[in-house]
Amino acid sequence: MTSDPRKIRSAWALLSPTWIVLGVFLLAPLALMLLVSFAERGTYGGVAPVPDLAGHVGSGAFLDNYIRSFRGIYLGIAWRSLWMAVVTTALCLVVSYPAAYWLARLAPRRWKGLLLGLVVVPFWTSFLIRTYAWMFLLRTEGLLNLALTGFGLHPVELLYTQTAVLIGLVYGELPFMILPLYASLEKLDPTLLEAASDLGAGRMGTFWRVTVPLTAPGIAAGTVLVFIPSLGQFVVSDLLGGARSMLLGNLVQNQFAVARNPPFGSALAFELTAAVLVLLFAYAVFARRRGEEILP
Repeated sequence: MTSDPRKIRSAWALLSPTWIVLGVFLLAPLALMLLVSFAERGTYGGVAPVPDLAGHVGSGAFLDNYIRSFRGIYLGIAWRSLWMAVVTTALCLVVSYPAAYWLARLAPRRWKGLLLGLVVVPFWTSFLIRTYAWMFLLRTEGLLNLALTGFGLHPVELLYTQTAVLIGLVYGELPFMILPLYASLEKLDPTLLEAASDLGAGRMGTFWRVTVPLTAPGIAAGTVLVFIPSLGQFVVSDLLGGARSMLLGNLVQNQFAVARNPPFGSALAFELTAAVLVLLFAYAVFARRRGEEILP
């Protein structure tokens, strides 16, 4: 670490635009959202003025919105969001690991660029449009049910179910799991696999004792990149799940757009943001303890 004042001033000059942007567009809105979350809803919506600030704080009323978020239906929505994010992450990992392994270790070198391009092709189209496409696939008269009836099978009700939400979430987040896993598998030293084989380990033993531990940073990165967006998702659940599959993202949106209750919506949003920051901090600690980069 340098102690040269000129180098320190140069470093601060280079970092200052980043800190200004983060302060204006991240920290300031978070601080405003935190302050609003301590307020109360007005009679006709919005934020009600607090005539007695000391009494409001002393009575503990400023925490009412946070206490309310852990009660009744809101706790059920939070639990549903959590377990669907966990299931989405697990499904993405199960599907992505074989695909990433094949791309990194088995695919012909001349085709790798094209195959990786196909992984990111969905990003070239709006996520909203891709979600609407799934509505045409999963609805009662959709392509999936037309194919089932063509084979003499009964159509199934998929649209506006939690299954449809899971399908949409896994589809949308799959590239975010494949790419970190591919990066970790691509850096894997093949001589370590050969050494494990020479020492008598079978294919499954080599995979579980060598490949998986060495690609743990990619697994952790993919888990974070999939779990966090899934936890706050609202487009997929709104279009594919309907009112019966409301998640935290939909609840936050409804508080601002429909219920006109910014204090409660801000409390929910701040809790979600705090959970995301805790996950990111945990991942950073994990990466540093392993001596790895934050992203592989």
